[in-house]
Order: sequence, then structure tokens, then C-alpha cells
Amino acid sequence: MSRYTHDVIVIGGGAAGLTAAGGCGMFGLKVALIEGHKMGGECLNNGCVPSKALIAVAKRVAQARSGTRMGVSQAGPTFAWSGVREWVQEAIRAIEPHDSPETFEKMGCEVILGRARLTGPHAVEVNGKVLTAPRIVLATGSEPALPPIPGLDQVPVLTNENLFELDQKPDHLIIIGGGVIGMEMGQAFARLCCQVTVIEPGELLSRDDRDSVATVQAVMEAEGVRFVRDKAVQVGGPLDGKPGAIRVTTDKGEHIEGTRLLVATGRKARVAGYGLEELGIELGANGIKVDARRRTSLKHIYAIGDCREGPRLTHAAGYEGSNVVLEVALGLPAKADWRALPWCTYTDPEVAQIGLTETQAREKYGDRLTVVTQHFDHNDRAIAEGLPQGQCKVMLKGKRVVGASLCGPGAGDLLLPFTSLITGKTGSFAMGGAVIAYPTRAEIVKAAMFKAWEPSLFGKWPRRWAAFVACLRRLV
Repeated sequence: MSRYTHDVIVIGGGAAGLTAAGGCGMFGLKVALIEGHKMGGECLNNGCVPSKALIAVAKRVAQARSGTRMGVSQAGPTFAWSGVREWVQEAIRAIEPHDSPETFEKMGCEVILGRARLTGPHAVEVNGKVLTAPRIVLATGSEPALPPIPGLDQVPVLTNENLFELDQKPDHLIIIGGGVIGMEMGQAFARLCCQVTVIEPGELLSRDDRDSVATVQAVMEAEGVRFVRDKAVQVGGPLDGKPGAIRVTTDKGEHIEGTRLLVATGRKARVAGYGLEELGIELGANGIKVDARRRTSLKHIYAIGDCREGPRLTHAAGYEGSNVVLEVALGLPAKADWRALPWCTYTDPEVAQIGLTETQAREKYGDRLTVVTQHFDHNDRAIAEGLPQGQCKVMLKGKRVVGASLCGPGAGDLLLPFTSLITGKTGSFAMGGAVIAYPTRAEIVKAAMFKAWEPSLFGKWPRRWAAFVACLRRLV
């Protein structure tokens, strides 16, 4: 008889924990899946799903505001905020069953709703009961990180955790932070007829390609978003007795007044209160320290997803959950490989990245780097749709792809081929000669790869060979 109650205990029911628990359960292991708040985690409840639903509504409003285009006249948009909010909640409800306790119980998991705490190297307490297992997986996620701005704690603050619960549309939304959330929500609320000011002293979308970001910034400014390239140093309100009125003062002394304040300055790992430090699990600057196999300083305890140091992306969390299944269920060591890590910011146009940016690639490879750029204004589908903004930029060391930056409508959907190109599962020559349906935006990937090979294909020696073949044929 086993001295353990379970084969594996998973703490956290977000993308990472659900993948790990569900996979282990489907292999027949006895799994305890513990969630202290809502199944589905941040992505379902206040992250990817609600934000993309809001962006979809905002895009429809923007299209309706475009007036006469392509010979089609459209009346100005009318919408009710209650309807917008209901659409967001409807999207959550539609996806919710995928992450429900019932779904994971069918996979073989014991789902427990309650706050978990490690009480020993192999022991977890939840709801007054102690569970034990030879392997424990921490997937506790992350939460908004609020900057130390004087006065911020004295005013009502929006973060992604309560933004989608707004009962009325703000007249003027001030956003501190020009990262993914700040840019996506800045454009969305501007399209929903709000005045929007984004305050960011550093680079907008700092981890993305500069050309792509410049394209998006220009579009957003044309749509009415104001960017203040300065640091917020003081927050105050309400003003003159007005409920909800906010004033943000910048380092240069500018006073920006608005009705609501969204803080989007990053996230921090959710690690407090789980008994980690008492067990001696090592913590880093922003999350649990892990090795390439996602093992903590106690090697039988894994940390995956946003709670560990590393990229905070839903698909990265799911990938790590799959790796843990290989480790725990099958005993196969699985190291995380981020060479072809993709991400996308769902502004319009989208900004998508996989592998190294041009800046990173130049720092790493110097003169050995080749950058190939194809613009969508040479893509027939983009031209026909009247949406030619953006480009596809590919970084190559020799003929090996090491990164790609794309900007344009649906750019994120074009990242898949680059996963195989960067990891070496297919080559740039093969992609340059692939047969791709016409007319599609995906043709830009083929065009970029063909352009990379063009100097070699039509260089001196191939041309001399072609001349030799032509000469032989003239003699026949």
C-alpha cells in the first residue's frame, strides 16, 4: 500500500496546472488538482478571453466609424456598454466548461476548491485535510504588480482583474504602462469612444520589433490615443468632489485628468502564503527559481507558468504543463526550449514575434546576420482587402532562421511556419519553394524565404550553369 494519498498534487487551475493535471490524469495517475479561486485562472477569467472579446467589439465599432470605404457607406456606430460587457461575459461562459471541475474529473483528477499550503516536502494541506504525493506541481500564477507611485493607494485603481467588470464606460481612461495590456486596452477603449491617454516613460511594447511598434503607434495615434512619454510620479483624486475623477502628475509636471485609471505595469509571481520559504524553496527576483526541467530547489517539486521566473504567456504555461506530464507520468526528462517562443499583441494591426528580434539577433550574431523584410503592400490579399499595413521581417544566420517579427492584421496566425524554421524541422529553402494557396497573407512567409535565397539562386554560378545548359540545347 502506498504511503502517499496521490501520485501527484497540482496547485493551481490555470493553463499550466490544468494541462499538467489533465495529462497526468489521462495517463491513469491519481491526481489532486487544487484551485483556490476560479478554474481557468487568469487567462479565462480576466486575461486573454475577456480582453480579446472586448477587442472584437471595439474592432466592429471602428469598422462602423470608417464612413464610406470600398464604395460602401456605413452609419456611425451605436452601442450600449451593458451589451459590450455582456458579450465579454458570454465569451467567458462559452469557454468556461472546458476548464470546469467536471471536465477534469472525467480526466481522472480529484478537483478540490480551496487554499493550498505546503506543510512538508511531500505534504499539502487544503480545507483542513493533508494530501501527500511523491511529486508536487506549483502552478499558482501571477497578479498585477502596482508601482510605488505616491497616492496610488488612495484612488480606485483598475487592473486586468477588475477592468472587465466596469458598469459604465469611462469618459477618459488614463493608462499607466505601454506594454501589452496598456496597448491592447488603450486602442480598444479609444475605439469604444473613450478618450485615452497612455503614460509610458520607456519603450512601448519594449520586447517587440521597433518597426512593428512604430506602425501600431501611428495607427493608435490616428485613432485618438494620446501617448505621454514621461513617468507618472503622483496620483490624486477625486477632483473638485467629482466621483471617480483622477489626476496623474508626470515627472515633467504635466497634470493629466481623467475619470478612471488603469495600471498596466507588469505582473508579479503569486508565491506568498503557500509555505514555500518555510520549505526552503528558492525564490528569485520575480518568481520561483527553476532549472531547465522546471524543477525547484527541491527537485521533486515543479513550478510552471507565471509563478516561476521566465516568460508569462498562456501558451508557455501550457507547454510547461505538457513537459511536466512527460516527467511525472512517463519519467522522461523534458527541458524547456524557448528558441521558438511566439507571442502576439492583439492591437490592430497585430504585433507578432517568434525567436529573436532584430535587435537581439544583431547583438548575438553581428555581421553574420541577414535581415529580410517583406511588406504587406506587396501582398495581393492585403491589397485586395485594403489592409496593406505592416511587414514580415525575418532574421537569418546564414540561411538558418533565428527569429521573425510580423506586423499586420492576423499577424499572429502567420507564426506557425517559423516554429519549424527556427527549430530546424524544416528549412528556409523548402519554405521558399512551398506551394501556398493564393491569395493569402501566408504568402508573405514564402516570399521572405525566397528573398533570402534569391542571391544564391540567381548568383554568378547558377547563371553560368543556366548559360551552359542553354548552349547545349542550341547544339541539339
